[in-house]
Amino acid sequence: MTFVLRRGVLSAVMLLTLAACQRGGDAEAAAARPAPKQTTEHRVPSELGEMRVTEIVSGLEHPWSVALLPNGEFLVTERPGRLRRVSKDGAISAPIANVPPVWAKGQGGLLDVVLAPDFATSKHIYLSYAEPGPDGSAGTAVSIATLGDTALTEVKRIYEQQPKLVGPNHFGSRIAFDGKGHMFITQGERQQRMASQELDKLQGKLVRLNLDGSVPADNPYVGRNDARPEIWSYGHRNMQSLATDPRTGTLWEAEHGPRGGDEINLPQAGKNYGWPIITNGIDYSGLKIAEAEGKEKPGLESPYHVWEVSPALSGMAFYTGHAGSSWNDSLFLGALADSSLIRLSLDGDKIVKEERLLKSLGWRVRDVRVSADGKVYVLTDEEEGKLLRLDPPAAK
Repeated sequence: MTFVLRRGVLSAVMLLTLAACQRGGDAEAAAARPAPKQTTEHRVPSELGEMRVTEIVSGLEHPWSVALLPNGEFLVTERPGRLRRVSKDGAISAPIANVPPVWAKGQGGLLDVVLAPDFATSKHIYLSYAEPGPDGSAGTAVSIATLGDTALTEVKRIYEQQPKLVGPNHFGSRIAFDGKGHMFITQGERQQRMASQELDKLQGKLVRLNLDGSVPADNPYVGRNDARPEIWSYGHRNMQSLATDPRTGTLWEAEHGPRGGDEINLPQAGKNYGWPIITNGIDYSGLKIAEAEGKEKPGLESPYHVWEVSPALSGMAFYTGHAGSSWNDSLFLGALADSSLIRLSLDGDKIVKEERLLKSLGWRVRDVRVSADGKVYVLTDEEEGKLLRLDPPAAK
């Protein structure tokens, strides 16, 4: 008996020590960090000439999204649930307080961060994240908050995916604005494939809301008892890319296929984009998707652009309005599995060429943003994730 008691005490001590180490590790991960003493730069070849890649900061834990602040600083989300400021020279703040609780398992966690269209006066930001629910369930959610120096205030959830489901994957999620007082929110079907076809569920749907989270009166399913009024389009799989073309106001969306079949859509009101009934991919097992009827079907929207081999798309940004730049009129997309930044050359809405950048560095690209002065900012999805600045090759 004495041996058992001592063994129990020893076990308890070991558990307490482990917990203390874990808390210490969490505290270390959450601590503020000074700017790096030396900037790391890479000279990387591209089809248009050599480009300069500058590491602004490293050591971010699976960063998911970056927002460019007007003062030249950055807001960065880390998937475990931290929102940080990063200075121009790479100093990392302690986590900003009052971020909503997140379900940080599998692909869940703190996801997108975007500045409100009136951020200059309101200081409002939007966050998307996996929100915990009852009995181990979770779902995509969006909150609006006022950004302070060290904390968020007036935090309010304005969107909640229903129903919440059990499972670790396919939360989306990106946020974009149309310049007309509306916001769009992408999400995944939570690996419940046919949920994306069911209009009484929000999984696998592109959602359109007013900026305060209310439902626009002209949404396509307003007034129907059998459909959620938030829905703009449906039949989507796992959307992690969304942007509005500043030249035309057209909304572009990209999503993960299964094994093959990543795609771009230009989603329109009430349209069905087919998943899982039509797809250019197969199951990860190598077998045909059980519900799939082919690559196209009357009444369902085929992809605007498709990759038969999945680069695993995440993040999207237009590069326009820079007539003197070699990258003008491009669309950038992050690629996780391909470890690259994809640049699509555009002629209007037509995709005329594809180039894959950063391949030689071998980093998973999670997000991409373009600044007003024509620089491209990239987040890498790693345990020691980086924020990069890309300077385009000199125009010829």
